[in-house]
Amino acid sequence: MSALRIPCLKAAFKRCISRNYATAATRTLPQPGDKVIVGMSGGVDSSVAASLLAEQDFDLSAVFMRNWDTRDESGTDEGCEWKKDWEDVQRVCKILDIPCQMIDLSREYWNRVFEPSLTVWEAGLTPNPDVWCNREIKFGALLERLPMEDEKAWFATGNAFLAVLYMSLLIFVREGHYARKTWSNHPRPRPQLRCAKDPIKDQSYYLSSISEQSLARTLFPIGNFTKGEVRHLAKKHDLPTAERPESMGLCFIGEKTRFRDFLSSYLPPNPGPICDHVTQQRVGTHQGLWSYTIGQKARIPGMSEKLFVSGKNEDSNTIFVVPGGDHPLLLRNTYRPVEWKTIWADSSIPGIEKGETFHGMAKIRHRQPLVPCTVSRDEHGLLITTDTPQKGVATGQVIAVWDDDWCLGCGLVNSASYVGELHFQTSADDNETAFSVEKSGNYGAKMESRYVPPKRSSPKTRCGKEWIRTHPNGTVGAFQAHWNSLTQEQKDFYQRKDNIPASQLI
Repeated sequence: MSALRIPCLKAAFKRCISRNYATAATRTLPQPGDKVIVGMSGGVDSSVAASLLAEQDFDLSAVFMRNWDTRDESGTDEGCEWKKDWEDVQRVCKILDIPCQMIDLSREYWNRVFEPSLTVWEAGLTPNPDVWCNREIKFGALLERLPMEDEKAWFATGNAFLAVLYMSLLIFVREGHYARKTWSNHPRPRPQLRCAKDPIKDQSYYLSSISEQSLARTLFPIGNFTKGEVRHLAKKHDLPTAERPESMGLCFIGEKTRFRDFLSSYLPPNPGPICDHVTQQRVGTHQGLWSYTIGQKARIPGMSEKLFVSGKNEDSNTIFVVPGGDHPLLLRNTYRPVEWKTIWADSSIPGIEKGETFHGMAKIRHRQPLVPCTVSRDEHGLLITTDTPQKGVATGQVIAVWDDDWCLGCGLVNSASYVGELHFQTSADDNETAFSVEKSGNYGAKMESRYVPPKRSSPKTRCGKEWIRTHPNGTVGAFQAHWNSLTQEQKDFYQRKDNIPASQLI
């Protein structure tokens, strides 16, 4: 790392935030003395983002989000690293001499992200809570709860800017918000979300659903740095998080808990067959369509070959598998998105409304390279086709579209199909016989459930342990006292019924 050429912090940051039209800069960037709030997680990325901002003449403060009530899982306050994260945030802020505070958003996270995700998982689909969290929590609930010294809402006046580089997402993948922002060449400049310098760490995909208003007030101090450069800067300035390892996955389920086991404590079992996609022969049993996602390796007792999930059928409660991770039946190249949202809400993908075809780039999962695509509209809505087939695409996943490196917006995959010709063997032992399948429509769609938007206003009551989760405030911590106050008859009644709302038992 010593060989890296790292520019001085102040000069690097100034270049980052001024990569625009000069006429727009004075109206779209914070000025000396403006209030800037940096979201911190306890990781190296947010620490360096804060140090870069501290070099500027801003009224800088930090905020740490706690998004999960750890008592939800263990009944105690142990098991999640949020306490250590909060301690690291305080240590860094003490070095930088900036104030910090913690905001508890566990209730909002439960009601606006996790509960809707459970509804989608239960239907056998594959949501992306990280994208929802950015829209609903980091650029939603957090902005509503940010501490202000007076009633002058900086959202409206523009006198304060939110620096969101590595906001504390204690629940899902915890990687810094590596992205960049530029401004359009309009009389009234508009913000444009851009890919980060580091293609591996780029998080513009996770930010693809945020609003233009939120993006306009957002700074990305580390968007022009690679991960290696960020760590070098952290070491150079003796930040205590410089050597902190990168966290992946869901911190609140623990390192030894499988995600499927975690979901099983929230979703009721619904056993069904696992069948060979080609022969239709039954090879195993699953505990619910939610227990596997498309493209995932299926561990089936007694099977010597590696099997991967290639499709689902909600009507028959069946999961289909194929041998090998490169099987053609895992491929998709045509997608129907729903709930499409562009960051510029009053505009659409260029040329689409005129009946033209847009040629751009697409991404369906984080850390996947951008792939060339075409976007068009027909009587059924938007149609996105990738030039190269993608493996393991599931309904419910987020698909985002870029114009070069400019992220335009995203939607949810309603159906994923393969249009073209497929060649594959009918048996692993048959080296000569092969057949082709040609579909001109929605190949694969019948093997997957279609996306159904979750009902966010009235969470669904679940069986078993789910009595805990239906209380309106969304957390076990506050609900436990209520549950303990119920009579045994009420508890028995509530656990027997699947369709009685918790409010009827209060």
